[in-house]
Amino acid sequence: MIVWLNGTHGAGKTTTGALVQRLIPDSRVFDAEKVGETLMDITPGLPGPGSDNFQHWPPWRTLVVETARHVLDYTGGTLVMPMTVLVERYWREIGAGLARHSIPVRHFVLHADQETLRGRIEGDTVLGPSSFRLAYLEPYAEAARTWLHDEAEVVDTTHLTPAEAALRIAEHVKS
Repeated sequence: MIVWLNGTHGAGKTTTGALVQRLIPDSRVFDAEKVGETLMDITPGLPGPGSDNFQHWPPWRTLVVETARHVLDYTGGTLVMPMTVLVERYWREIGAGLARHSIPVRHFVLHADQETLRGRIEGDTVLGPSSFRLAYLEPYAEAARTWLHDEAEVVDTTHLTPAEAALRIAEHVKS
């Protein structure tokens, strides 16, 4: 199974994902961003859109599905995947690929209001403030309004600690 943690920057996906992994027996964290980083390291760069967002490259979506499939075939258990996907077509492509391999997906969106997200990004003591991360607040809000919240179980992290959010997710997965 895959437990996919979606949401925009500042929602708490990475921190919550590590905590969810500890609560679900036989689980591992797979950060699909590493697949994108690998594609971005190809020299010369890949053609077409994607220089600012590797998700625009079709190989990223295919490789995420195939990597998850191969890891699950090798290890079994559950993959916890903290990864933002805000383009509905990309989410459908990934979901269809996983379904073709009969991999069940529990899709969660970690949500927080815009003010909270902005404050978390601007106050991030690890990564520091980031215009790149702030630029995704409006696309997230648009995705949330139009499709994303209908496709997932929404966990509002505005007033939750990452540990509280992880516990809620783990309880939903186990039920």
